[in-house]
Amino acid sequence: MSPSIVPDAASRVSARRLPEELLLERYVSEPSPALEAELVDRFMPLARSLAMRYKGSLEASDDLIQVASLALVKALRGYDPDRGRRFAAYAAPTILGELKRHFRDHTWRLHMPRRAQENTMQVERVASCLADELGRTPTVGEVAEWAGISEEDVLDAFQARESQRSVSLDLPVRRDEPDATPMVDTIGGEELGFQRVEAQISIERCAQLDARERQVLEMRFVEDLNQYEICERIGISQMQVSRLMRRALAKLLEAVQGDESPDGRRTFAEDRYDPRLPNGRQRKRPAREPGQAQTAA
Repeated sequence: MSPSIVPDAASRVSARRLPEELLLERYVSEPSPALEAELVDRFMPLARSLAMRYKGSLEASDDLIQVASLALVKALRGYDPDRGRRFAAYAAPTILGELKRHFRDHTWRLHMPRRAQENTMQVERVASCLADELGRTPTVGEVAEWAGISEEDVLDAFQARESQRSVSLDLPVRRDEPDATPMVDTIGGEELGFQRVEAQISIERCAQLDARERQVLEMRFVEDLNQYEICERIGISQMQVSRLMRRALAKLLEAVQGDESPDGRRTFAEDRYDPRLPNGRQRKRPAREPGQAQTAA
């Protein structure tokens, strides 16, 4: 503290003899470092008790008391006794507001809505009080009933509380083993291989291609032949090759994606066995009446 604001010892002794009301009136009319220091000492138990409401949170108790102390000084400098309110009734909301602002602005690693932050602090206080009263961890329903909020809000508050913590991904999974695998190596990603395996199994078990269809597909997609080269090799027309390929691809698509080809028509028999449907096949849409397509046209 600079010499200009160090309270004089004699002034402090004189101030201690005055009642709080008179001391506050004198401070408002003639503020001085000595009077302010004396008032801070007198009301420090109030600030400390309000700070200890948040004991058990991620913030250290000393930090909370420091925030509450600065809020007490702010309340002293803004107090007006002519409004008819006792100083304690005026200072308490100011101190609590500064504590909440501190939690909102300085303790969250991720930005959370204000309502979620306030619910989280309320749930933490209620859960702590109930644990002391019941001698066990309270249930979600008990916390919700005591706090006057829904169980869903309580669960959201528990989840939001994790946003106050941040851990380096370079830390080992086991803290007592420095050579352990870093946490970043345990984070999974989207694995597309499962989809390919499922598609392959579906094709192998459900497609049921005949020999000619399988031969045409192998020539086209394995040997990379065009339709003309395929028809020359197996001795059929190019139109027949095209029809075989469309029918084979429709069976593959049906085996992987569902019961119908993209245009809604089936290219297989109704009674064809499918191990995925032990009770038999059922159409997803009513069968077309004979001649319906021609009538619509």
